[in-house]
Amino acid sequence: MNITSAEKILTQAEVICQQRSVRLTPQRLEVLRLMSEQNGAISAYDLLDLLRVSEPQAKPPTIYRALDFLLKQGFIHRVESTNSYVVCHHFEDPSHISAMLICDRCDSVSEQHADGVEDILKSLALKSDFTLGHSVIEAHGFCQMCCEIEACTHQDACHHDHSVQSKKRGR
Repeated sequence: MNITSAEKILTQAEVICQQRSVRLTPQRLEVLRLMSEQNGAISAYDLLDLLRVSEPQAKPPTIYRALDFLLKQGFIHRVESTNSYVVCHHFEDPSHISAMLICDRCDSVSEQHADGVEDILKSLALKSDFTLGHSVIEAHGFCQMCCEIEACTHQDACHHDHSVQSKKRGR
């Protein structure tokens, strides 16, 4: 993510917290900043390692409290299948349903609006007298670059990085 996007995310979060009268502490803001600098999802412990650069005393509860706050405010999503977290790029719309497209080779996560799927979920919920809260759909596969690498048959004479192996997902 570029610096402008990270700055925009942090500014947006500060404004929303003021509107909601919730406290975006410097530590919570720092965790959000660190996350906004990632290209994809990050585990809590990897995030803790990054936080320890500026706050050497940080412990696991520190990071989990910050993540809980950011999740509750809708600023981040938890990627359940990889036990990691990613910044939400649509948190100005707290009721949106996101589809997380997760690359099984490079671990990148792309958040997309789940148009159409959202209508189906709302319809299913209505039929069941169920009130939707927060919904995230996760789908695994390969991003464009990794798809190209996986399809490459000339590993000895190409420019691709074949050192990363795809994670086999299955049941």
